[in-house]
Amino acid sequence: MSNPSHLHSQAPGYVADLQAVYGLPSQAGFGSAVFYEPLDKVGALEAGALEQMALKYYRYFVGDLWQRWGEAAWMTPWKQVYRRQPGDARQIVAEMQAIADSDAAQSLSLVLTSGEDVEATHRALSAAYDDATVTDLVIYALGDGAAMSGVLLAGYRETGDATFLTFLLD
Repeated sequence: MSNPSHLHSQAPGYVADLQAVYGLPSQAGFGSAVFYEPLDKVGALEAGALEQMALKYYRYFVGDLWQRWGEAAWMTPWKQVYRRQPGDARQIVAEMQAIADSDAAQSLSLVLTSGEDVEATHRALSAAYDDATVTDLVIYALGDGAAMSGVLLAGYRETGDATFLTFLLD
């Protein structure tokens, strides 16, 4: 799978902080990675655009395993487990802790306790996803339909920046 050209774009500080905890863009297909995409479009996204970007980074992160195991395996567990609604409190940590889907909740618990300093982890998540310019936040469950499961957090800012955190373990 080709390397999206913007993976090495100069990212803002909040993305660098998130990457310090969860890792740089990769095709490891295991663990976690943070992807950043500066978009030309400023303002609201078209319906479904954030999900299409999230799927692009999910496929990229899984890498060669996507083809080896087949799209059906990777897409079976894919579902939206949370979407922040307009007017909701911007509290990503509390939002993640409130997810009812049991598989996603287990993965999110690990996401919340990643890194050596849990408070720094929470600050990095908050800086990335609680900012007033974040207009869309969605959390998806993902995996291979068998042993591996995880989540993908997708956030879009009205400034045209999108940030994706992938997390996948067995």
